[in-house]
Amino acid sequence: MPAHVDIPRIRKGRVGGFFWSVYVGCKDDGPDFLVPTNRVRDTLEQIDVAKLLIQQYSDTFLLATSTVDIKEALRVGKVASLIGVEGGHQLGNSLAVLRQYQALGARYLTLTHSCNNVFADSAGISTPVPPTHGGLSKLGEDLVLELNRLGMLVDLSHTSDETAVQALQLSRAPVIWSHSSAREVHNHPRNVPDYILEMVGIGKGEKDGVIMVNFSSGFVANPGNASVAVVADHVEHIGRVAGRKHVGIGSDYDGISSTPVGLEDISTYPALFAELLRRGWTRSELIGLASGNLLRVFEGAEAVARQLSHLPPSMARYQNRTDL
Repeated sequence: MPAHVDIPRIRKGRVGGFFWSVYVGCKDDGPDFLVPTNRVRDTLEQIDVAKLLIQQYSDTFLLATSTVDIKEALRVGKVASLIGVEGGHQLGNSLAVLRQYQALGARYLTLTHSCNNVFADSAGISTPVPPTHGGLSKLGEDLVLELNRLGMLVDLSHTSDETAVQALQLSRAPVIWSHSSAREVHNHPRNVPDYILEMVGIGKGEKDGVIMVNFSSGFVANPGNASVAVVADHVEHIGRVAGRKHVGIGSDYDGISSTPVGLEDISTYPALFAELLRRGWTRSELIGLASGNLLRVFEGAEAVARQLSHLPPSMARYQNRTDL
């Protein structure tokens, strides 16, 4: 897989912050999700690596665990560095593990990756996978509410449509899609359909959120057709359906094998903003796209966590565990 990110290219791309996504492979855990794995260990090691790199290059990066930290990083000219865990399969079927990841600095959890897990159903990779729960399991509902209590963002990228709808309806806090595009523009199960985009908003009956557009060539266009203009089409479509206050950038650089022409690595972000300027996006809308929309959603999650701070940690457990 080609490398898309390094410090010189971060600076050339005028990047002010990003998530260090902690990801461990998603394989078959058996019908009861009880096949032993090393995922929790591997996740902890990746969090450790991320924090060590942030510390080693502290002249460039600042570890951010709150919106206050993000704004401070921007104020002092450093890259706000947030940690996210990319899949509920990395929790070892345990909400206690989630709490420890949060204590170590993780600030979002993707409910699923490309496989179903004890909490929720996945969208799969290129084709949908058969559902296990029909969306969220009961433990998955507990997971969403525990994420709300902890102030961690509920990430709906990789989830099935049913999971996304149920999580949107259940979550007390705003949600994100950390790296997903628009299904109406390119029909791929990893992209968000219009009927779900229409559920996102700030009005009555809607849930605040931000859909952060993925740059993976296969997610945005048919083979050979991915370009800056096509990615801008995804941004604009989400902006039309959900509103321009609900779209962001989630390129997935260093996590994808191919990129659109003109968006080959992190240094090329300005090309997308130039394209949107040509299409009539205002300065304030582009600030929202770059950071403001995500900051609003994150602040909303922090506010909900303060409201729920009187609640005890969830003691919900996976009922099929054999050690209890």
